[in-house]
Amino acid sequence: MPEAIPVTPDVRIPARALTVRAVRASGPGGQNVNKVSSKVELFVDLARIEGLSEGARQRLDALVAGRRSAEGRLLVTSQRTRDQSKNLEDAREKVRRLVARALVEPVPRRPTRPPAAAHRARRRGKELLAARKRFRARVGGEDE
Repeated sequence: MPEAIPVTPDVRIPARALTVRAVRASGPGGQNVNKVSSKVELFVDLARIEGLSEGARQRLDALVAGRRSAEGRLLVTSQRTRDQSKNLEDAREKVRRLVARALVEPVPRRPTRPPAAAHRARRRGKELLAARKRFRARVGGEDE
C-alpha cells in the first residue's frame, strides 16, 4: 500500500486515494525490458484529496482533463529510470507538483487603458505614414 503524499501542511493525498501498478516499460533496456516491470502507473482518486478548496479542486480538474483513466481517476506514469522504486517516487512527485499548481490562485486581470502619450504617438505615426503615401501619389491626379 502506498503512503500518503503531503502537498502542503493543509493539503495531502491520503494513501487510500492512491493505486499503484507496475507494468513493462517501453524503449531500450535489452533483455531486462522484457522481464522487469519497472514502469509505474499511479492512479489518484481526486475526490479523496484532503484540504482542497472548491476553487483549487476546479483548477485541478481543468489541469488533469486529458489525463483521466476510464474510471475517472488521474493517471500519472513514470518510466524515467530502470528502477521501479525510483519511478514510483518520480510519479508521486509529479502528482504533488500537479496538485500544488492547482493551489495557486490566478491573479485576476485588471483591464487597463493605454496612456494618452501612447495614443498621441500612435496617431502621429499614422499621420507620418499617410503624408509619406500622399507624396507618392501622382501629381495632377489625371489618368494617363
